[in-house]
Amino acid sequence: MKSFVLAILAASLLVVIPAPCLAAQGQVSASDAIYQAHVSSVTLDPEVFYPYETGTIDVELTNSGNQTVSLAHPDILDTHVKVLNPNSYNSVVRLGPGNVMKYSFQIEVDALDGTYFPIFTVSTKESGSISYPFKLEVDSRNLTAGITDRPDNFSMSKKDTVNFSLANPRNAPLTNIMVTVSGEGTELNPSQKFISSLNAGTSIDIPFKVTPSQDTDLVFHVSYQNGNNVHNTEATLPIKLEEDKTGVIPVINNVVLTSQGNAYLLSGDINNAGITDAKAMILSVEAPAKGVTPYQEYAIGSLAADDFSSFKLTFTTNDLSSVPVKVQWKDSDGNTFTSIEKVNLRDGSNGASNSNSKGGSGSSGSSTGPSSSSSLGPGGAGGPPGGGGMFGFGGARGGGISSFYPVIAAGIIIVAGIVLWKKRKWLKARFRKS
Repeated sequence: MKSFVLAILAASLLVVIPAPCLAAQGQVSASDAIYQAHVSSVTLDPEVFYPYETGTIDVELTNSGNQTVSLAHPDILDTHVKVLNPNSYNSVVRLGPGNVMKYSFQIEVDALDGTYFPIFTVSTKESGSISYPFKLEVDSRNLTAGITDRPDNFSMSKKDTVNFSLANPRNAPLTNIMVTVSGEGTELNPSQKFISSLNAGTSIDIPFKVTPSQDTDLVFHVSYQNGNNVHNTEATLPIKLEEDKTGVIPVINNVVLTSQGNAYLLSGDINNAGITDAKAMILSVEAPAKGVTPYQEYAIGSLAADDFSSFKLTFTTNDLSSVPVKVQWKDSDGNTFTSIEKVNLRDGSNGASNSNSKGGSGSSGSSTGPSSSSSLGPGGAGGPPGGGGMFGFGGARGGGISSFYPVIAAGIIIVAGIVLWKKRKWLKARFRKS
């Protein structure tokens, strides 16, 4: 009986002893397998999805134990997530101690705005499944685009700055942002701008130099990426050309015309009635007049706002009824502006007519002030030198005080008539007495 009991104890020892030996051969118990292999990271690209957008979910599993784990049938479980590559991981993967296994799922999000919690799951051969929930955010908000700064008004061929703003209201960065600007009849610098990335909750201002030559719509087209998905948005800035409220307004006055041989000398003052300084101002005559030396052109230089300068121009012409005077200047950006002031020599007035021209590397422009008037001072002419004077008679070549002889003569005649009228009784008495 005693020997029988000893035999049973020996058999029991034989059953228990092989277990450590099996563990040493790389096997793992069912209770330990799920703790050895764990999800070490989940990466979403894009980080925040748009509704019905595609992307990738990368899941990494790490074997932190000292035994091999067999993995099979990985999947993403959620009614709002569609896996586009379900057959990519059909084989069983043996994950050794300290190793990492990466699963990459191509997905499409079938959901509206909100926060969702899909579950990653993978089966182990030794035990049950490993399940790991993660956060997935869906947001339909676009990149915000708009004009943050612009001039009060746009003027013909005047360079102005427009600040275009981009803001990212989402909870993840947007990348590869390209801003393209277009506008018919408009010079733009730059016409494109690239921003590699705009982080969540941040904004950026992009300055554009705009030089319009006609009414137009300035269109800012923006393309950007969320992950590998391309999105677009636009902003429009209507441009309607108006008078430049801050520009130079040239006014010619105190005009005097005299003859010099076969030519004429036009002298006077030019005033800057605007609120912006004029740079490199030059005066000259236009057809039908033709400039001749010594004052074919007259350089004023810089003319400050509300300041004036004298000028002289010599020219020949067959028509002295009016003389077109071209006034050309530059602004602080180097843009060139031109105004044609038609000085009327018959009634002593002049009116401004706008003229655009391209000068050097600057852009063309025009004066935007109202028509100005000027009067001929002493020595002014109502016609060509040597012609009729005031009231159609008298007059003298060259103007000066001689141009007032008819007025003086008429005044003497009137005064003599008044004296004779008052002395008429005395004169009659004298005649009778004679």
